This record gives sequence, C-alpha cells and structure tokens, in this order.
Amino acid sequence: MISQSELVNLEDLVAADHPYRVYKELLDFESLMQQLTDLDSVNGPKGFCIDRLFLCLLLQFMENISDREAERFLRENNAAKWFCGFSLLERTPDHSVFCRARSRIGTQRLSKLFAQIRDQLSAQGYMNEVFTFVDATHLISKSNLWKERDQALKEKHDKLNNDVLPKVAADKQARIGCKGKDKYWYGYKQHTSVDMQSGLINKVAITPANLTDAQGMQHVCPRQGAVYGDKGYCTQPARNAAARKGIHLAAIRKNNMKEKNRDLDRWYSGIRSPYERVFSQRNPRVRYRGVCKNQFSAFMQAISFNLKRLRVLNQTPLLA
Repeated sequence: MISQSELVNLEDLVAADHPYRVYKELLDFESLMQQLTDLDSVNGPKGFCIDRLFLCLLLQFMENISDREAERFLRENNAAKWFCGFSLLERTPDHSVFCRARSRIGTQRLSKLFAQIRDQLSAQGYMNEVFTFVDATHLISKSNLWKERDQALKEKHDKLNNDVLPKVAADKQARIGCKGKDKYWYGYKQHTSVDMQSGLINKVAITPANLTDAQGMQHVCPRQGAVYGDKGYCTQPARNAAARKGIHLAAIRKNNMKEKNRDLDRWYSGIRSPYERVFSQRNPRVRYRGVCKNQFSAFMQAISFNLKRLRVLNQTPLLA
C-alpha cells in the first residue's frame, strides 16, 4: 500500500519562482545556522530543533503575524513548511514554542547572526558603507499612561515624568520621548542606518524614547564613508560619534545655526528622500516590553526587510 507521503512530494507543491525559494538562494542559511548549533531543541530532545524554529520566526516577521497566526500559517501553508524544513505530514510548532525559541536564541546571539548576514551581503557587493543614511523613528509602547498616573499620585509624586516612570510603570525601560514642541509618545526609539547603494539596512538599535537621535547615532554609525542625516544629527553627540569612526557627517543644519547653508541642506534632503521608505515599513507600536526584546524584534524585522529588498535587487542588478 502506498502512503500519502509517497504520493505527494512537498517539493513539487512549491512553485519554482516562489519568494521563499528566492530567499533561500539569496542567503547561505546553512552557514548562518552555525550560530545556533550549540543550542538545544525546544521542548526537550524530541522537540523542534532551533534552526528550524529560527526560520519559523523569520517567516513570522516577514508575514507580520502573531504567534497564534504563525501556528496556523505553518500548519496550512505548504510553502512555509518547505521553507522551515518540515515535511508535508510532519507536526508543526504551536504558538507557545515561538516565545521559548526567542528566549533560547536571545538578542546577543541574534546580533551576531545579523552581523554575519551583513558580511554575506558585503561579500556579494550589496553593501560597501561608502554612503549611509541614518534616521530614527518613534515606537509606541502603549496608548495611555492612566494607570501609571494614578499610581504616581498614590505614591505622592508631583508629576509623571521620566524620573518617576521606572517606579510606577510595568515597562521599566520605556520612556516619554518628544519630537518638536508638541509630539510626545511613550515607548522607545529605533535608530537605523541604511546603505545608500542598495537601500539595505546595515545597523539597527533600540533605545528608550528620551534618547536623542544624535545620542543614538553611536549605535548605528558605519565604519567608514559619509553619513547623511536630518537636523537631529547636527549636534555635538553625533559629531563625536562620527569623529571616533573617522567618517564624514553630512547633516542638515538647524535654522538658527550660523553655518546653515540652505542650498546645501536642500541638496542633502534630495539625496535622503528615497531612503525614507525604509521607515514606512515599521509598525510604530511595539509588541514587547524592554529594550532587549524589542531589539530582538528590530533585528528580525531588519532581516525580513533586507530579504524582500534583495529580491527586488536580484531582479534589477546593481550598476557596476
């Protein structure tokens, strides 16, 4: 008697031009998984190996779905099973496994894996750090602070500010940030550097919302070349970060600065504008509490963005 698995081959069910096949061809996932070989499987020795779970998490962020949605997606989508290394009839993870997988991999190990991906892209000529675009975007932790305000009043604090928040808030690392004179939010800030040759994310860092763009530049400053930024990067902290790396900082000056050159700043704005699309992909609301977990999320989103961008670049080769 012929079994169902012998009648149907999962490899034949995934189209030759499916995006997931392209992603597997663009990056050497086999060498990347070497970063995870020393980690045990989740749910014991007979559980899911961590390399397959990493691919599950990557699909989760690429499709922008929750843990429960990812469980259903893997169970019902044949291309997803193929990408993550499951057979057609093999049991796929339930939603509780993904949380444990994120904890098992950890942000520090994921940082090394992200750096290895960057090295692969550099070796293929997609990144060269000659010209880099830097910017920061706000990430909202929650929509209101009514419970925190009530707790602050109960503890007889005069007002709810960044000094009081760690004492009363559930998210001890989130802060109140401000952009301009009247735009406030509670949460974090994502600092990102983008290689201007390819539009790929080179570095990404999460900080509390009250850290300025210029102060966050030290986390995403490239190793060489020139950096283009907006008015948030024309102050001394950004200049110091650029000086330490020996790079040229081309930041738009504020209107009240004596050395402002409007023609030059207008030219800078024209150069920067095509790379703003990188930040339009980011959901401004965060899923997790704490810098570490949100940094993990930022790395996974950056990898997902780069894979999708690589697919476009693969269709339209870069000019020599």
